[in-house]
Amino acid sequence: MPPPLVSVLLPVYNAEPYVATALESILRQTYERLEVIAIDDGSTDRSLEILERYRKVDRRISILSRENRGLIATLNEGLVLARGDLVARMDADDVSYASRFSRQVSLFEEQPELALCGTGIDTLIGDRIVRGAPNPIYRSGSLRILSMFFTIFMHSTVVYNRKVIPEDMLHYDAGYVHAEDFDLFRRTAERFPAMMIDDALVAYRIHGDSVTSKHQRQMRRTHLKIVAENLEREGLFDDTSALREIGVTITEGTVRNLADFILALDDKISAQPMETLGAYQDGALCFFYFLFQLILDEERPELAHAFLTRTGKWGLIRRRERYGLLAGVHAPWCSRLSLAAAKRADSLTRYLRSVPAATILPQHGPA
Repeated sequence: MPPPLVSVLLPVYNAEPYVATALESILRQTYERLEVIAIDDGSTDRSLEILERYRKVDRRISILSRENRGLIATLNEGLVLARGDLVARMDADDVSYASRFSRQVSLFEEQPELALCGTGIDTLIGDRIVRGAPNPIYRSGSLRILSMFFTIFMHSTVVYNRKVIPEDMLHYDAGYVHAEDFDLFRRTAERFPAMMIDDALVAYRIHGDSVTSKHQRQMRRTHLKIVAENLEREGLFDDTSALREIGVTITEGTVRNLADFILALDDKISAQPMETLGAYQDGALCFFYFLFQLILDEERPELAHAFLTRTGKWGLIRRRERYGLLAGVHAPWCSRLSLAAAKRADSLTRYLRSVPAATILPQHGPA
C-alpha cells in the first residue's frame, strides 16, 4: 500500500515577500508524497508570478487564480480540490520544518482513528526566530474540553484526516469570520480524537500585514461568540450576554459584568468531576488571559485594575504587569508608562531568546 497522499492547502493573498520561503519549506519536506493546492485569492502583487515559477519546476504544485473571495471561501474551495486522505493547512507567510509532514503522517498511521493533529510552533519575527516550548495543558483526552475555550492549534500546523472526519463536517463556516479555525477545531474535537505534537514543526510569522494583526478586533469578537455557544451547549450557562457585550464595547459596566461572569464560571467548573476538572481549569485559565489581554489593549489601566480586583485574580498576572496596574485607578498615566516599559522589556527578552532565522529557514528559490 502506498503512503497516504497529503494535500497541502496554500491560500495566497498578496504574500510576495513570504510565499517563496513557504513553498520551499513544503517542497523540501522529507515526506514527498504531496500535492500543493495554491489558490491565489486575487493578489495584486507578484504572488502569482512566484507561484508559476515554482510550478514550472515541481509538478506537485497546482495553481488556481481568480478574483478575491476571502479566506473562508478559498479554504473551502481547496478542500473540494484536495485528493489526499490527509489535508494539511499552510499559510503563505509561515514556514514548515522539513520533518513536519513525516511526523504528522506517522502519527496518523499509528492512530488511524485520529481526526486532527497540530504541532507546536516557533515564532518568526523579522529576521529572528524565538523557539517555542511544549505546553503542559495538552494532556491526553483534554483537547475536547480545551477546544471549548480557545483555538487549540495554530491553523497552519494542522492536518485533517478525511477517513475520520465526515465530508459534511470538514468545511469552514462563513458565520465565524476570522475565527473559522476555532469553530472547525471545536466541532471536530467534540466528536473525534485530536492530538498535539509538542515539538515545534512550524515557524509562525508575526508581521503587521497578517490576518491576525489586521483583523484582531473582529477575530476576538468571533472568539467570544464561539466560547459563549460552547458554554451554552455544555449546559454551563443559559445567559452568556456578558461575553458578547465585552466584544462590542469595553466600559466600566461591561467589565464589571464580565468579572461577575468569570466568578460564576469558576463556581461552575469547580463542580466538574475530578477526571475532567483539570482540563476545564486549564481552558478557563487560557480564556481568562484572553479576556485580560482584550481589556489591557484598550490602554485604560483603570479598567484592567477593576477587572482584576473584582475577580480577585491579581496573582495570575506577571509581576511587572501587576506593578504597572496597581496605580491604574489614581494615576492611569503612570500605569501606561509602566506597561510600556514592560512591553519593551518583553521585546528585549524575546530578542535574547531568539536565533537568526537564516540559520533555520530554507533559502529560495528557482531561477
